[in-house]
Amino acid sequence: MEYHDKVLKCAECSQEFVFTAGEQMFFADKGFKNEPKRCKDCKAKRSQSPGPSANNFQRAETKTTCSQCGKETTVPFRPTQGRPVFCRECFQQRRSMSSPA
Repeated sequence: MEYHDKVLKCAECSQEFVFTAGEQMFFADKGFKNEPKRCKDCKAKRSQSPGPSANNFQRAETKTTCSQCGKETTVPFRPTQGRPVFCRECFQQRRSMSSPA
């Protein structure tokens, strides 16, 4: 397929920017189906700003009771119903018992 430079409009600042033939080939090689929506400046600003993204993901901490000793503890996930949840001490104790010495 032959690619030609395209002029696109940025969804953030409404400025026009060029989606080069080389960038289009890169997108096609990576299997990307959509064209970029933001110019390079807006894309850079967006990646710099704090907010919910993969880089600054906040873990959900949940208060629960340890299935082994009954102590109240906090775990970095939402417990699944029917599955045991252990405090740090009980978890490490179980881990050391199950691993070969």
